[in-house]
Amino acid sequence: MDISSIITFMHENAGITELMGVEFLSTPEPDTCMARMKVDERTRQPFGILNGGASLVLAESLAGVGSLALCPGRKCVGLQVNGNHLHPAFYGDTVTATAKLLQGGNRIHVWRVNICDSKDHIVSSVTVTNYIK
Repeated sequence: MDISSIITFMHENAGITELMGVEFLSTPEPDTCMARMKVDERTRQPFGILNGGASLVLAESLAGVGSLALCPGRKCVGLQVNGNHLHPAFYGDTVTATAKLLQGGNRIHVWRVNICDSKDHIVSSVTVTNYIK
């Protein structure tokens, strides 16, 4: 999925993903997009592992970017985010999130987002439902 125009839009409208250091990535698949984020002072909990809230922000933001890329000129907002945190990601590591569109309609998109550490352990598995306006 080519998200280059959405990446520009996200940089011009800096928000929480900029504060967390999220880097969005295009992929060759038309229904998949990716992002990377470092586990650092901005994204860790006091025990030195990735904060679950940071994982959910990463997943919801990435799914939103995917929906925006599929629906140019429209607004996309999260309706529901449901995540399971399965494995810790430690301070200093970089996690990679991969979002795959499960259901794409005119008004509703459902995404599966898997967040993996550098050893390819699934850190979090998140389902995001977006409303398309």
